[in-house]
Amino acid sequence: MRQIADCAAGFTYIGLLILVALISVAATATIQLGSVVQRRDAERELLHIGEQFQRAMFTYASRTPGGMPRLPRELGDLLRDPRQPSIVVRHLRQVPVDPLTGKAEWGILRTPDGFITGVHSLSEARPIKIANFDPGLAHLEGAEYYKDWVFGLGTARRQPSRTQQQSGDGK
Repeated sequence: MRQIADCAAGFTYIGLLILVALISVAATATIQLGSVVQRRDAERELLHIGEQFQRAMFTYASRTPGGMPRLPRELGDLLRDPRQPSIVVRHLRQVPVDPLTGKAEWGILRTPDGFITGVHSLSEARPIKIANFDPGLAHLEGAEYYKDWVFGLGTARRQPSRTQQQSGDGK
C-alpha cells in the first residue's frame, strides 16, 4: 500500500511541475502581448503628435508676414511666433513628449540655411505599423525605423546627414 502512495505522490509532483511550467508560459505570453499593445498605443500617439507638428508647420508657413522666413528656426518658434511681435501667435501649445522615448527631444531636419523642415522621433526601434497610413502620412509607408517617420512640410524620407538632435524646448 505504501508503494502505491509513493507512486501517486511522484505523479502529483510531476503534475505540479507541469502546471507551473504552463502558468509560466502563459504569463510570458501575456507580458509580451501587453508590451505589443503598449507599443501600438505609443505608435498611435506618435502619429497624432506628428500630425500636430505638420499642421503647426503648415500654419506657420501660411501665416508668414511679407518678407519674413516661411520656416521656423527653432521648435520654440512654433510655440510663440517671433515674426508677430505685437500679437502672440501659437502654432503649438507645447512641444510634446515623444511617446516612444519619453523625452521632449526630437530629431530635427533643417534646410542648408538652418530652418526646420521636419521633425522625427529619436527612437531606433522598428515600427509595428508599416502600411495603410492616412493620406497625409502616406510617406511613412515602408519606413524601417521610427526615426524614419518624418513630420513636417514637404515630408519625404529622412536623410541622416541632414538630421540634428535637438531638445524640444528650442535651445
